[in-house]
Amino acid sequence: MNKMKAKHQGLKHRHRRGKDQLRGTPDRPRLAVTRTNKHIYAQVIDDVDAHTICAGSTLDPEFRATGKIGSNKDAAKLVGKMVGERAVAAGVKQVRFDRGGRIYHGRVQALAEGAREAGLEF
Repeated sequence: MNKMKAKHQGLKHRHRRGKDQLRGTPDRPRLAVTRTNKHIYAQVIDDVDAHTICAGSTLDPEFRATGKIGSNKDAAKLVGKMVGERAVAAGVKQVRFDRGGRIYHGRVQALAEGAREAGLEF
């Protein structure tokens, strides 16, 4: 097994292990974060109904209008604010934070801080 495949397998394992404990409910949905080298994505998900309440990413037209690039902490914080505002508008105040197997550091942490500033609690 090559090095990149082993890293990807470890990430999948960590994500699966964390997701077993982070089921989103209608009262407290899951804020799932997906990070790639170029972009960051976030969704507020109700796992009971298998329904995405709201979502945001660096590919949204609202984000694109700012002129920022999608691969830094400033962009992640802005995406967190967008998703937090959309979730609050949809009636969600509390969420469970699913970091997707990633370390709570850098862009993942910035997204969480942005969501907290917008009014989400976790």
